[in-house]
Amino acid sequence: MGLTGLEIFKHLPKTNCKECGSPTCLAFAMALASGKASLDACPYVSEEAKAALDSASAPPIKLVKVGAGDHAVELGDETELFRHDKRFFHPTSIAVLISDTEDAAASAELFDALEFDRVGLHYVTDMVAVQCASGDAAKFKAAVEAVAGKTQKAMILIAEDPAVMEAALPAVKDRNPLVYAANAGNYEKMVELAKANNCPLAVKGKDLNETAELVEKIVALGYKELVLDSGARETSKVLADLTQMRRLAVRKKYRPFGYPTIAFTSKENAQEEILQAGVYVSKYASIVVLKAREKQQLLPLLAWRQNLFTDPQKPIAVEPKLYDVGEPDENSPVYVTTNFSLTYFIVEGEVEGSRIPSRILSVDTGGVSVLTAYADNKFSAETIAAAMKKAGLDEKVKHRQIVIPGHVAVLKGALEEASGWEVLVGPREASGIPKFAKERFA
Repeated sequence: MGLTGLEIFKHLPKTNCKECGSPTCLAFAMALASGKASLDACPYVSEEAKAALDSASAPPIKLVKVGAGDHAVELGDETELFRHDKRFFHPTSIAVLISDTEDAAASAELFDALEFDRVGLHYVTDMVAVQCASGDAAKFKAAVEAVAGKTQKAMILIAEDPAVMEAALPAVKDRNPLVYAANAGNYEKMVELAKANNCPLAVKGKDLNETAELVEKIVALGYKELVLDSGARETSKVLADLTQMRRLAVRKKYRPFGYPTIAFTSKENAQEEILQAGVYVSKYASIVVLKAREKQQLLPLLAWRQNLFTDPQKPIAVEPKLYDVGEPDENSPVYVTTNFSLTYFIVEGEVEGSRIPSRILSVDTGGVSVLTAYADNKFSAETIAAAMKKAGLDEKVKHRQIVIPGHVAVLKGALEEASGWEVLVGPREASGIPKFAKERFA
């Protein structure tokens, strides 16, 4: 259990210097107890106090790293139950399962190609999980090495027999794989393997109580680089366990559950499996391991993850600048829109669909849509004229015409006065751009 604010306050210097950002030492202690502040913010805390307050200053969920180099994955280090309270920091890692009974090299090659581009964002699968389904240590080792030879992404090695794990782990220990899993019958040997190879270790209990007991035993052996699996596989039970662990870790500072979590899908139908994985991404798995490996299956899950882990106070935006669609020249049409990512890429798609080389001026509206930006005076005649000048449209365009969205037709007169250009009112919806373009510019 974490320390209370008053217990923390006893160890603070009580100077009320405000250098930590809080008005008083008591306010800082309360923020520290709730996980809203870091002990490092206090410039006068003593080393003795730091040692005493270690449990209170540590994040409620420990940061654990899996993988190496550019493909290392960070798990945990979360402080919130709800993203609108602050934000979630480390997106759930999506791991694709490969068995040692299949052509592991071919499967790993296909896995490594699972990359997607959507509305200006790049999506990737983060991890590959290699499972010992054969029970053969030599076969498992060969599969692990084959996968490691085809991808540099983070790995999970799944074998609960310590002898099988011991055969394969040393070959990829420099890749810092997640060792899965320590259970009630093998945890001492699995801890030895994880320690010897300096790799994170998954802990699997039959239920939450056994999981907590295993964690306490493993921590007592001196190892804390852990990822937790409650052992449940039925969707509602996994959801309940993940939620309970997160609540106890964040709200109650219950240390046995203060680690990242891992969940495995159990559905055979790919569509049902993706829906199941979506539940675990939402609440609160750090890693989800699934069998689905087709692009059309994974893209919805990755798109949902992107939306969930985006800072709700910072909309997804494109760089505000002038974009070319096709190979425009000085006589090509110019459209203007906001830099809200979804709005921009919808407009770009329709402009491209018109098959007329054009330019799109993306105005900096803080990443919000046309009507929202207009209501907030961020998409006005003045801001558009300033963006036109910054983009150097006078030097790049001969015809002096610019197309504004139909929803803000009211800006026509003011923008003509501010810019000196002729303003054309485009369609209200982006879907009307191809027809508009053919009528006006073809």
